[in-house]
Amino acid sequence: MLGSDVSRWRRREQSVKRSRRVVSAALVIAAVSLAGCGGRPKDFLVPIGSDALAPGASRVDMLVATTRSDRHASAGEMFTGERGQKMAFADIAVSIPPDSARTIGDVQWPSTAPGDPNKEFVTLHANRIDLKTALAELGARAAGPAGRRVLVFVHGYNTRFEEAVYRFAQFIHDSKAPLLPVLFTWPSRGKLLAYTYDRESANYSRDALESLLQSLADDKRIAEVHVLAHSMGNWATLEALRQMAIRKGRIAPKIKDVMLAAPDVDVDVFRRQIAEIGDNRPPFTLFVSRDDEALAISRIVWGSRARVGAIDPQAEPYRSEFERDRIAAFDLTDAKSADPLNHGKFAESPAVVRLIGQKLATGQKLSDSKASMGEKLGQIATGVASTVGKAAGVAVSAPVAIIDGRTRETLGDQIDDLQTSASETAKSTTDTVTRVGR
Repeated sequence: MLGSDVSRWRRREQSVKRSRRVVSAALVIAAVSLAGCGGRPKDFLVPIGSDALAPGASRVDMLVATTRSDRHASAGEMFTGERGQKMAFADIAVSIPPDSARTIGDVQWPSTAPGDPNKEFVTLHANRIDLKTALAELGARAAGPAGRRVLVFVHGYNTRFEEAVYRFAQFIHDSKAPLLPVLFTWPSRGKLLAYTYDRESANYSRDALESLLQSLADDKRIAEVHVLAHSMGNWATLEALRQMAIRKGRIAPKIKDVMLAAPDVDVDVFRRQIAEIGDNRPPFTLFVSRDDEALAISRIVWGSRARVGAIDPQAEPYRSEFERDRIAAFDLTDAKSADPLNHGKFAESPAVVRLIGQKLATGQKLSDSKASMGEKLGQIATGVASTVGKAAGVAVSAPVAIIDGRTRETLGDQIDDLQTSASETAKSTTDTVTRVGR
């Protein structure tokens, strides 16, 4: 009995230490975020009119599918971080200021709604629409200059609706991807410590994402569907594709490729998802970084052996598994980044942005990970302006903490709550350990 008690004591002591590490990690990331610039803008989707483009400004039109609720949403918010009962749709046009007035790769957030179109992103129109209207709009745009190819983007954790819209508009503009943009946005509360709520919301939304992808694939007016996901958005994406493969026997043939950036997914779960999707699938491409501190913290939170976005694709068993499963993996570990947590490398590399843009433009296959990252990027880096920057981030968000500097809102209260909760949990567990030790 004594040996059993000692074993239980040791396990619970380890649990206490792990809880403290999680809290410490969250507080460190919170401190890093607080060091960022400015406050976090909100409620800026206030339309100024479809004809209000400034001289030299650009326009991005997108269709939006969302599992968010519009109940109690403000006019400049449209949809909240709460969960809707069914999928809703919107038609949104965003004005992007002239390149001479902005740093390419950044979103020039409105200082006050609705914003100045000469130097800030502004909303031209933002209309809630029904499914019938959304399908009609899609058909009309498929007949336009962008053609019949669609890019579906699935954002990550800690992202409000309006942020997802502007970030995706930024990517479409700066990557010059000649595809019809369709944003799938799930109910993220856009709060630093709402990580578990966001993860459950991603689960909640996987059926809707599957339905959206299947509907696009079934539409005769659409020739190709491309998918790009980031961080926690990878979970919803992989689950939706897994379900599609199980229901239909394979992923829809019109889905031509799936790009997964910094996937916040356990490696064992990823293996199972890929196995259940099966061999008859489009090319999968991973963007990973071994020094991604945000995913390292996610690993602690989940008690995971590793997160897919932080593995070494050249190490075994990953190298052999990726070669067997025909998964191309781009290792961004050696890429330099101003992001202190190294989670935004994918977003901050001009060459990677151009790589994806060229792939989407030409339909070329991204090469595998046998060559060095420098060799791959060198093939396309010549002539790429360094100002392309962070375009591919598209609402870049990290597990446990957003890497955007705009995280001050409500952060102090959330940290206080976390400290209080953690202290109470640690004390309770310690008391239990002490009793067992006796």
